[in-house]
Amino acid sequence: MFQLCQPLILASNSPRRKQLLRDCGFTFEVRVLHSDESFPDDLKTDQVASFISCQKAKVFKGLYPEHLVLTADTIVVIDNQILGKPADHDDAVRMLASLSGRTHEVITAVSLLVGDRIETVSDIALVSFKALTAAEIDYYVTNYKPYDKAGAYGVQEWIGMIGINKIEGSYYTIMGLPVHLVYELLQPYTNN
Repeated sequence: MFQLCQPLILASNSPRRKQLLRDCGFTFEVRVLHSDESFPDDLKTDQVASFISCQKAKVFKGLYPEHLVLTADTIVVIDNQILGKPADHDDAVRMLASLSGRTHEVITAVSLLVGDRIETVSDIALVSFKALTAAEIDYYVTNYKPYDKAGAYGVQEWIGMIGINKIEGSYYTIMGLPVHLVYELLQPYTNN
């Protein structure tokens, strides 16, 4: 639908990000390079996703000068603590129990590398869970294995359907790609 004046690389293996970018009408190829996802201890939680997304873009500098490179990072924050991807079943259960009956932040940052310039934007959504039972949490973790998701859940999956009772902000930010921001970032590079 939208013709970009340069080829686009999505630097993410996330099936959700691929689908959202495709659904938005952009054609792209996927290329992923390893990047350091650590961050300074003194960095404010609302800056962490932007820092990591920018780090992901930096590893592509000089490699594909004729391409646009899009990177992203999503974090879940509760009680000023960052919940990353769970290490295992018990870690996922612990994370979901900490979110149960409470509201948390989901922050997704997106970076666009053009030549040697990186532009990074981020978006915050507030997500409220009902009080989840231990059986609901165990069922979800056992059947959906959310080990590739920050905060141990996917908003579009069973736990989101039965457990989330309020969202403030973009649903797509929670899925891992604030499409409205990506669209704005890519607009200057379209032929429309």
